[in-house]
Amino acid sequence: MIELIKYIVLGIIQGITEIFPVSSSGHLTLFSNLFGIDLTNLTVFLMITNTGSFLALLLFFKTDIKELIVGTYKFLIKKEETSKEDFQYVLKLLIAVIPIGVFGLLFKDMLPNDLLSVGFALILTGLLLFYVYRVKDIQWKNDVSWKNAMIIGTFQIFAIFPGISRSGITMTGGLIQKIELKKVLKFSFLSYIIVSVPVMILGFYKALTASESIHVLGYSLAFVMSFVFSFISVRILYKYVKVKNLIYFSIYCLTVGVLSIILYFVL
Repeated sequence: MIELIKYIVLGIIQGITEIFPVSSSGHLTLFSNLFGIDLTNLTVFLMITNTGSFLALLLFFKTDIKELIVGTYKFLIKKEETSKEDFQYVLKLLIAVIPIGVFGLLFKDMLPNDLLSVGFALILTGLLLFYVYRVKDIQWKNDVSWKNAMIIGTFQIFAIFPGISRSGITMTGGLIQKIELKKVLKFSFLSYIIVSVPVMILGFYKALTASESIHVLGYSLAFVMSFVFSFISVRILYKYVKVKNLIYFSIYCLTVGVLSIILYFVL
């Protein structure tokens, strides 16, 4: 029963922190240390919970995704100029995910993933969120340009470091360019969906070759929790969060970062 509760809690944590700008990788490292779980032995578990978050975002943005796919098809196949904007948006998303895809494949397994490094990364995430919070009163743009997409993609490279929030770093890359928050969130999560496809394929491959003892009920409940809480979190974030509210995420990341560093020397 204790093991079952641990898996459920980790599934909930994955679901919430994958969406909010507080770093899912950082929280999983923190709680795995508190629970005495070695994440290197949870390849299948991480693949399953990440799939839950992916499917939740796919469901939430299903209308946008459908419009982009249909628009791209109409522009490329039917040569409809009215759909050119959809095609260009897809290209911008691809431009934004290429850097993190390349750097992730090359360096992800080489990066430190202990409480000390995660603590400093969370503090950096908190400081970045505090910085963009301070520009809350500027005039916002409505569209993501080619230049914006490239800069956001460059920022996303840093998300391969455990403790650096992917959504947080994307927000930073977008907001410092004066792009309206909801536009940044949409671009961020759609790019996450795109980059998740090859990551999931690689995850399935690793899962097939992993010698991992699978807790079927625990893993299943973790998947459900990850899906449900990811869906709830993205609805809350996309509908209610404003730039002025990022101060609360900033304070939270700074607090958890300091706590992680303390625990590094205590545990």
